[in-house]
Amino acid sequence: MQNFDFTRNGGTEVKDNNYTQEMFADYPDVVDVSGLRSMLGNIGRQTAYELVRKGTIKAIKVGKLYRIPKINVIAFLTKNTV
Repeated sequence: MQNFDFTRNGGTEVKDNNYTQEMFADYPDVVDVSGLRSMLGNIGRQTAYELVRKGTIKAIKVGKLYRIPKINVIAFLTKNTV
């Protein structure tokens, strides 16, 4: 199992641990907005779209659809943790 390094604004490294990987093990490597909502505890549809439109969670737009790499969701969740 691979560990990923994420860097916060201050340059502090936050290592992804096995817990985070296990938490999202059942999700595919790339999710749609519905999958993102589920990963973030069933947040609202508008909130999920706002997170990707503003670039808070990095996503790729394919035609009219957003595709969000799972690693970007993990980065979003771990960037504010110590």
